[in-house]
Amino acid sequence: MFSPSYRGGSGPPLVLIHGFTDTWRGWELVLPALGARFDVLAATLPGHAGGPRLERLDRAVLADGIERAMDDAGIETARIAGNSLGGYVALQLAERGRAVSVVAFAPAGGWDDFETHHAEITEFFTTTHELVLGAAPYADEIMSTPEGRRRATEYTTTSYEHIPAELLAHQLRGAAGCASESLLELSGREGFPLDFARIDCPVRLVWGTADRVLPLPLSAERYRRELPDADWIELPDVGHCPQLDVPAETVELIASF
Repeated sequence: MFSPSYRGGSGPPLVLIHGFTDTWRGWELVLPALGARFDVLAATLPGHAGGPRLERLDRAVLADGIERAMDDAGIETARIAGNSLGGYVALQLAERGRAVSVVAFAPAGGWDDFETHHAEITEFFTTTHELVLGAAPYADEIMSTPEGRRRATEYTTTSYEHIPAELLAHQLRGAAGCASESLLELSGREGFPLDFARIDCPVRLVWGTADRVLPLPLSAERYRRELPDADWIELPDVGHCPQLDVPAETVELIASF
């Protein structure tokens, strides 16, 4: 049901990293267009449905998983794009010298007041996980109605009519299969540390102004300060996952950078 990764297309290498509780299929709507320009690797993070098991709980475990996927694919360095938690992991890989460039869509860890805002996010995802565990067995039925699809996407996108019901059902089941409790424990204990001085590749930060998971401006204060030379783009009336909300625009934001 859950495969660990996707590889397709041709051209220079591009690595895509999904957000918390998702799988590589969170990028599905942009894969055909990106595959026409790039050799695309989209891998599922450790601890997520279809991804590697969590071998340990430390700040390196998620980036290590993507690095192994890159190594297995024969990719030394690549353009890297990530969303939410995946955006943070993309910056970790830039810190390690594996990124030619980074496009980070609403990357996690951008708060200055970490303790307060992380507590809010933890409460949100804990409550959400309880709900998806109950809903996952009925995923296909829920996504068969416009009301169900809107409910499923209310925190991730402003537009939802174009998103296939099957993809949304997959994401619901994937969220239920994520080791979210362990990953929340990890982020609460270790935070989102980065050695910004070691990030020497071009970085583009993209945020939707209607993001309800990591809303502006508080969720981006640290990145605005620590990455002053980053290319900054705000997408009017776009939610937390632009790759789902505005796929064509997302393709151009990645391909043009």
